[in-house]
Amino acid sequence: QVQLVESGGGLVQAGGSLRLSCVASGRTFSTDTMGWFRQAPGKEREFIAAISWSGLRTYNGDAVKGRFTISRDNAKNTVYLQMNSLKPEDTALYYCASTRARGSTLYGEYHYWGQGTQVTVSS
Repeated sequence: QVQLVESGGGLVQAGGSLRLSCVASGRTFSTDTMGWFRQAPGKEREFIAAISWSGLRTYNGDAVKGRFTISRDNAKNTVYLQMNSLKPEDTALYYCASTRARGSTLYGEYHYWGQGTQVTVSS
């Protein structure tokens, strides 16, 4: 079992920045691919970014390329999502998730999920 707890969400104006954190506990964290997804009301869950267990490979969704950066610190069992140049359409509940599938960007391949942290971007 893996437990994931997100934090760092909040209300920010368009153009601003936020950094989300996700702390993992339970099974070994350092061998998992970690991902961030988001879900806005009435929309499907959307892939945002993923990072390999080593941190050497990252993957970004098209909607956030050039604005969001994923990173991880295995010593702290923590994965981060730095979000810059935020837009109102980035408003959503942001989830952290883990998988043993290498480099996965697919929602269905992630087995463990956090409870989510709300990000609201005002115009």
